[in-house]
Amino acid sequence: LRDMIDKLPDANHQDIFWTIRQLVKRRDALVKGTTMLQNQLHGQLMYHYPSYRKFFCLVNSKTALYFWETYPSPKHLQAVTAETLADGLRSVSRNACSMEKAQTILDLVAADGDTHREFQPERDFIVKSIIHELRYKQQAIEGIDGELKNLLPLTDYKLDTMPGINLNTASHIISEIGDINRFPTSDKLARFAGIAPVLFSSAGKGKEQRSRQGNRVLHGIFYFLAVQLVQVSKGGKPRHPVFHTYFLRRIREGKTKPQALVCIMRRAVRIIYGMMKTKSEYRPYETD
Repeated sequence: LRDMIDKLPDANHQDIFWTIRQLVKRRDALVKGTTMLQNQLHGQLMYHYPSYRKFFCLVNSKTALYFWETYPSPKHLQAVTAETLADGLRSVSRNACSMEKAQTILDLVAADGDTHREFQPERDFIVKSIIHELRYKQQAIEGIDGELKNLLPLTDYKLDTMPGINLNTASHIISEIGDINRFPTSDKLARFAGIAPVLFSSAGKGKEQRSRQGNRVLHGIFYFLAVQLVQVSKGGKPRHPVFHTYFLRRIREGKTKPQALVCIMRRAVRIIYGMMKTKSEYRPYETD
């Protein structure tokens, strides 16, 4: 093959599946980078604002990023009144921040005492730099989501009609599976995802064990999907009664919870395989 490299035809990717896969990989890289930046931001804020976790629910929300960028350290708040702070926060939070919220932040900052450190301007620069990069990555992720939203309908797969599957999950499933016609049966897809049990035999005796092979990314997707399908709300009501009933039935039959969860994964594989094969929407069913 090496000697024939100039004569071999160009690889013919199934362009839409290849493109979706590249977008998903790019999105995953951006999400990973965002997580790293958030950890770095936490590392800086714990010195600048010891009580910063009480300021906002999310350290990387739009309102929080505005605050950290405008006031990277307490010295920038010295001449700021609650009214001024509230006006600024309202401008980026759709008027969601009240005067009381602004005053609470100022009170927490005052209670923290003097946190000024040597080389504070350089420390402030680091915070602002992290904020700028976080904003860029968040915008890039939103852009990729927009591209995927336009691309996925072209596959005719309607995975997002199934409970527990959103745009991101559907994109990952299609990215890993590609053209469903590669798999003649749902069992083949389950084996590809490492969900089907493996038979180990010797001297005429065999025993099935959990597979640790297969596509581990796809395996992880089906695992977290199965967890969502059997979840129970805080009020004790199953989010998806049919799957939850099937899960409990498997446990009553003697399976452990992890084994019963694998049964949910297998059921999800069959459903998704059927949806992709027939290019149909999800149809609720009753477990047998």
